[in-house]
Amino acid sequence: MTMTTIMAPERIDLRVELLVDQRWFAVCALTDLIPGRGVAALLPDGSQVAVFLDRAGSPYAIDNRDPFTGAYVLSRGLLGSADGRPFVASPLLKQRFDLETGRCLDDETVTVQAYATRTADQVSAQVA
Repeated sequence: MTMTTIMAPERIDLRVELLVDQRWFAVCALTDLIPGRGVAALLPDGSQVAVFLDRAGSPYAIDNRDPFTGAYVLSRGLLGSADGRPFVASPLLKQRFDLETGRCLDDETVTVQAYATRTADQVSAQVA
């Protein structure tokens, strides 16, 4: 007789998900992010997104393309806050983008796409 035993979950990983086209899309594990730094990720349509984890542990995501230069570099920007609002400063010309709204804090006529984010459990079950 063959027995199949389902073990307790080996570990629980938190993944960062973005709301893209009315669906949640996993972009990375939360442990892939370093507080205060960004990473670039590809979305299903081939566009790039910059994903950040602030020092309080909250994830954010905006377009990775700097609208002032056209370069895909916002994920390399420096995180900060202004009036309690988190932002990333472009590494090229230093314009600051609000991580919650995508609005440029230095030129209110310019915005980048901001994405709703969440962390979700990804359970790894071991089957023996």
